[in-house]
Amino acid sequence: MRFERYITGVAIAALLSSTALAQTAPPTSGPVAAGVPNPAVPPAAAPAQAPQFQMADGVLGTVNDSVITGFDLRQRMLLVIAMTQVQPTPENLPAIRQQALNLIIDERLQNQELDRYPTLKATEAEVDEELTSMASEVGATAQAYVDSLGQFGIRPTTLRDQVRTQIGWSRLVGGRFQNRARASEGAVQAALRQATESALKKQYLVGEIYIESSRVGGQQAALNGATQLVQQMVQGAPFQAVAQQFSAAPSATRGGDAGWVVEGTVQPALQQAMEQLSPGELSRPIPVEGGVYILYMRDKRDGSTSSVAQIKQVMIELPETATEAQVAAASQRLEALRPQLTCDNMLTRATSEQGLLGTDLGEADPANLLPQFQQVARSGEVGSISTPIRTPLGVHLLAVCGRRAGGAEAPNALQVENRLFSQNLQTLGRRYMRDLRQDAAIEFKS
Repeated sequence: MRFERYITGVAIAALLSSTALAQTAPPTSGPVAAGVPNPAVPPAAAPAQAPQFQMADGVLGTVNDSVITGFDLRQRMLLVIAMTQVQPTPENLPAIRQQALNLIIDERLQNQELDRYPTLKATEAEVDEELTSMASEVGATAQAYVDSLGQFGIRPTTLRDQVRTQIGWSRLVGGRFQNRARASEGAVQAALRQATESALKKQYLVGEIYIESSRVGGQQAALNGATQLVQQMVQGAPFQAVAQQFSAAPSATRGGDAGWVVEGTVQPALQQAMEQLSPGELSRPIPVEGGVYILYMRDKRDGSTSSVAQIKQVMIELPETATEAQVAAASQRLEALRPQLTCDNMLTRATSEQGLLGTDLGEADPANLLPQFQQVARSGEVGSISTPIRTPLGVHLLAVCGRRAGGAEAPNALQVENRLFSQNLQTLGRRYMRDLRQDAAIEFKS
């Protein structure tokens, strides 16, 4: 709930404010990148008033045996508008309606599934606690928080029902898939290796909104909808809230936060946009196969040249004054031993054979190692054993037993494991919802 609470708080903070501040709209032609001042920190909005639009009364449809009325849909549309600050226009009202309807359907299915697990349902006290926490993060009381939505014509029960469902669904998904979502040691190590390789390339900290054409009535409808959203964000709608409500990308649950994207890992149209955007800028709609993207460039960084290697060694001590014959004999002995050594057994072999010393050097920046070791530490393949290396201390075999990106921002194993767990849990939750939709009897009046 934490990230959703933040996103909602951004929108409500703006609703509680009475100061308006305009942003500059992007030009309508030219390159893909549009210079838009920081849409992720929205301007404060003027006092809210309930948007005016017509909505049919009566029963609109059913989700299994649960009825959806025109009042239900209008309430959810108003909540989407309030949370995103996207102002309804004739052009974007169909998209708002469709998004609100999708949210209602998902919520009804989630509640029907939660009926099978009554102990997971949130109590009224837990809903009160969550609303109080949400309000406190924007410096408001829970009552002021709810009252701000009342200005939009939204009944308190609409927000409370949404919060109650989110709490219960989060518990259900977490409890059901916790074991399956855990990342294996192999997956963590593979992700760390990928992070190290990626660290040498340019990286972009990106927010994304993806409008999927199949969900909105075709590619042109997706492009029109994305254009409307860009205009609304330029006028003050917060990027994170818009992404959460409208984006079909998995990052929607994180407010569109796609994290650090590595150069060359995205479609060419997106790569071109990322190269042109400066930090704090919002792109124009970017058509791709199957939909349309909107990107927000949060930050950029060049590839890192630093990496940290995990090194172990076996050595034969020899003074600098050792003869060439002594050095050759030591090198020959180590070369004969080398095919038998691995990162796992080399220290044990060193302690079991006379005249050998084994040392775990741990993780080290290659620049801090002896000059003779630096090239192996920088470029040796993980798991490889070097040829004999002569130093003033003796003759050495080096094993590169691991490597990761260096620097303060380099992820560690625990961070990677937590990230993979979160991603896996989100994927399993989306599949759960997909299966519920496929099995449901969903009917609406034409």
